[in-house]
Amino acid sequence: MKFGILKTKIETLLSESYKKNTFKNEIKTFRILVLENKKFAKLFQVYNELDSKKGLDESSSNDFINECIKIYENIINKITNKELSLLENWVRNVNIKNQYDKIDSLLSNDITLLEKKIESRKVIKESLKQKPTVDKKEVVKLPITTMINVANKSISNYIENLSESQKVELKNLLSTSEKDLNVKFNVVKQEVITKLNSIKETVDEETKEKINETILKVSSDECDRVNYIKLKNLKENL
Repeated sequence: MKFGILKTKIETLLSESYKKNTFKNEIKTFRILVLENKKFAKLFQVYNELDSKKGLDESSSNDFINECIKIYENIINKITNKELSLLENWVRNVNIKNQYDKIDSLLSNDITLLEKKIESRKVIKESLKQKPTVDKKEVVKLPITTMINVANKSISNYIENLSESQKVELKNLLSTSEKDLNVKFNVVKQEVITKLNSIKETVDEETKEKINETILKVSSDECDRVNYIKLKNLKENL
């Protein structure tokens, strides 16, 4: 099994879900199929580690690779066909080039690919020996949960496109308790409905009908972080 292909598809699916506003549902599936499955969660970690720059020396990088291979081999044969099938079905419609081909080659037990395996090891070792890249810009550290950490590549793509003020807002939102979020959500919801009702008095019938539909939609929205962001953006654009 080339787990790197699956990992690439999963990260792509999660990243694209931001644009489609389906992240909430996809991350739930990710939690069930990957995070709650210790074998897949561990494989994600192994691939992330092998794909990182760590500033290791020659000896340490070899030891690190050997340890990752050992962990991988202890896990891979324990994965059942049912577990694998569920994961493959989830991402079956994602077509993307394998971003972890070198790692797949390193971890492969196909003796016909021995030369490619050796070459991949050299490339990965050189990457591990490189020092981590430090962004000179001020970075807002977000209190991201274990779930987000495992999906870090797709999340990072989203965060990189945010302005600094949006990053701060996201940080505050992620650290807000469910109780406080519920209070904020209801306050903003009421403000939006009040503002929409006010606007409704000055528009034509067709526009009024659309506003009524929006009010109905806002009124029925349940409290969560995604809906809170949408509601807050609506309020700011009214």
